[in-house]
Amino acid sequence: MASERKATADPARSLAILWRTREPTSRSAGPGLSVDRIVRAAVAIADAEGLDALTMRRVGTALGVGTMSVYTYVPGKAELVDVMIDTVYGEMPRPAVAGDWRARLERIARDNLALYQRHPWMLRAETTRPVLGPHLLAKYDHELSAVADIGLTDVEMDAVLTLVLGHVKSAARAASEVVDLERETGMTDGQWWQSHAPWLERFMDADSYPTAARVGTAAGQQHGAAYGPEYAFEFGLQRVLDGISVVIAERAAAG
Repeated sequence: MASERKATADPARSLAILWRTREPTSRSAGPGLSVDRIVRAAVAIADAEGLDALTMRRVGTALGVGTMSVYTYVPGKAELVDVMIDTVYGEMPRPAVAGDWRARLERIARDNLALYQRHPWMLRAETTRPVLGPHLLAKYDHELSAVADIGLTDVEMDAVLTLVLGHVKSAARAASEVVDLERETGMTDGQWWQSHAPWLERFMDADSYPTAARVGTAAGQQHGAAYGPEYAFEFGLQRVLDGISVVIAERAAAG
């Protein structure tokens, strides 16, 4: 999925910071300042206010140092976001592989959903050209272990993981949009639909749109709104896993 970032990071500079092959040499860096402190401050700003609020100046202010001191450690916002993403990946739990493949993939899906819920800015920041930092590689390696030795080829293992994580990100994005709309309008989904009930009753004619009226009413009663993020995530996850089970069964039958 395309990123909404306006600036493009220099991968070489991002990798140098991620793997700590680049160290500041200027005395202007400031006492006690480090990449880790800068990244923690940046993540806190993005968590609270979103990526648009994140600037190198804001980070410097949060740390009580000048903007140029921040630039001594990180060359720009784009590179900073790369390091933030990899740092946040380091929060992912990596328990010992346990249970069958389905239970393991469920755990991975829920852990990634929780990550997006803690850091919704990740939904904008991640790209299809990730910088290969240490935490990203460790995350990928651990998650692949969930589908190792179950009869899939290496390419299929990667595809299965991509499929599951794609569903998670889609569900997380939809849930985030619900939260954003509530904040922007001051109304929950349920309140918004209730306020529009007269219009629905006027135009959602059961005689003209019988299927839409029946299904829409059932869904609205179930979710208290037109859309239920939790239900959509759970329903979709189980259907994705059902599809993967078919592939695994086909590979087993083929010997």
